Amino acid sequence: MKRVTIQDIADSLGISRNTVSKAINNSDGLADATREKILQKAAEMGYKQFSYVAALSGNANSTLTASMGTPLAEGEIALFTASMASIFQPSHFAALFLDRFRQELAQFGCALNIHLIDRENLAHCTLPNTFVKERCRAIVCIEMFDWNYGEMICGLDLPVLFVDGPHKRSGNSLPADQLYMENTMGITRLVNDMLQRGKRRLGFIGDWEHCQSFYERYTAFRCAMLMAGVPVDEAFCIKATYYEDIITPLDALPELPDLFICGNDFVAGDVMHALRRLGKSVPEDVMLSGFDDAPESRIMTPALTTVHIHTQIMALSAAHLLMTRIKEPDMDYRVLHTETELIYRESTQC
Repeated sequence: MKRVTIQDIADSLGISRNTVSKAINNSDGLADATREKILQKAAEMGYKQFSYVAALSGNANSTLTASMGTPLAEGEIALFTASMASIFQPSHFAALFLDRFRQELAQFGCALNIHLIDRENLAHCTLPNTFVKERCRAIVCIEMFDWNYGEMICGLDLPVLFVDGPHKRSGNSLPADQLYMENTMGITRLVNDMLQRGKRRLGFIGDWEHCQSFYERYTAFRCAMLMAGVPVDEAFCIKATYYEDIITPLDALPELPDLFICGNDFVAGDVMHALRRLGKSVPEDVMLSGFDDAPESRIMTPALTTVHIHTQIMALSAAHLLMTRIKEPDMDYRVLHTETELIYRESTQC
C-alpha cells in the first residue's frame, strides 16, 4: 500500500503542500475551518497512521492520537508532542529516534504512548484528554517548544525529559532533564572552513527562537564569526522558517552572501526552492548548508552540506536519562548533548 504524503493530501484538496503542513503541525496562520478540513482529509486518507478521534464540531478537546504499537499499560511512558506529523515523518530525526527509544523502554517493561498537544491545550495549558496521570511513570516531550506549557508539565510531579525544547535566550531553563544533539561544533567548523577559503559574507536563515537547537545553531554561527573578527551583515540573517516567509526577504537583498547556513535541512530545502524561483543557483550564486542529514539532503540537486545527527545514540541516551530519573527523582537536572558530524556535499563546492 502506497504511503500517503503531505503532497497527496494537498493535491486532493487543491491547496499548497505548505498549507497542509501548517495544519498538521498546528502552525499559526490558518483559519480553523481550513485546518479541520485538512485534518479530516488526512485522516480519511490514512496519513502517517494517525486517526482523528474527536468530533470536528467545535470540540475544544479535539485531539489526534497515535500508537507506537505497544499496549497502554500501568506505568506508561507518555510522549507529548505538538507535531504528530513530524515525529512520524520518515525524514525527521524523531522517527528513527522513537523506534529505537521504544525498543529500549520495552526492556524495562514500559509502554510508550503518544499524546498530541493540540492548539487548545497549548493556549490554555491543559492536558490532552488521552492522558491519565495516575497511569504515567514519566513524560517525554518532543517538538514541544512552548515555554508556558513546558512549565505546566514540569509542575505535574512526574519525571520529565525534553528532547530539544524551548529556547533559553532569557537565560532560564526548565526544571527537567534535557537532551539535545550537539549543535555547535559542526557549524563552528563550517564557518572557519569558509573563512579559510576567503568566504567572509556568511548568513543564517531560520527562526532562532523556534527552539533551543535552532538558537544554539544561530549563536554558534555568530560566535564563530565574532571570534574570527569578521562582522556579520545583519541583512544576511533572515529569521524565517517557511518558504512563504523566506522568499520576500531573499528577493529584497541587493546581493547574496557567499553562504547561507540554515536552521535545518527542511529550511534549506525551502531556501533552495525560493532561490530557484528568483533565478538563482546553488552553489554558483550562493552556497547552502543545513542540519539533520535528512534523507532529502542527499537527493537534493545539488546534494546538501549538512550536519549528521546520530539518532540511535540519542535514543539510548534518552532511555538512560529517563530511567535514572525514575529511579532517583531528586538528583540534579541534567543537560546532555550527543555527538554530531559535519558532512560536506555539493551545495558548498564553489
